Amino acid sequence: MMSIEQLLYVFSIIGTVVFAVSGALFAAEKRMDILGFILVGTVTGVGGGTLRDLLLGISPVSWVQSPLAVYICIGASALTYFTVDLYRRRDAWILWTDAIGLSVFAVMGAQAALAHEVPPLIAVVMGVMTATFGGLMRDVLCAEVLTLMRPEIYITSALLGASTYVGLHQLGVGESSAAAVAFLMGFGLRGAAIWFRLTLPRFGA
Repeated sequence: MMSIEQLLYVFSIIGTVVFAVSGALFAAEKRMDILGFILVGTVTGVGGGTLRDLLLGISPVSWVQSPLAVYICIGASALTYFTVDLYRRRDAWILWTDAIGLSVFAVMGAQAALAHEVPPLIAVVMGVMTATFGGLMRDVLCAEVLTLMRPEIYITSALLGASTYVGLHQLGVGESSAAAVAFLMGFGLRGAAIWFRLTLPRFGA
């Protein structure tokens, strides 16, 4: 049986890998070279955690203290460059890998914030920022319409995941159970939005 620390560590590795791959697939759409793949993949993989650490006053940021996340991003991005032809429908792969990363990092961001004894509301905000900022930077680097500005259920999914984790944590639910349920809630909503093309009502529509 894995400990809480081991479970969260595995979650962080999974989230870093899938976000890096989603960034690299965006680079493929823009026909970048291998360095472009690595840059976009790495920024996507560590961008959200970097913003979270800076706002929480953690110095140096996590990937500077332990550069494993950067190595993972470089490796995943480079591997994607050499295997990108295996992704027949890259747009679908981007959506689903991003959905996994979004859900994982919403939970991880909230958990990291609570570990620094911030109020529950701030922990939720940190979870949302951790989940979305890497994708935001990816969109900027690839000159894409920002995902946050599209009529998709995106931020809402991160908000649901982070809120679920914080709520369960406040109720005294075990860390591993809270993390698993929160991930499933966030990923379930994002997956449903992708599959059924669900959107929130837009202003003026």
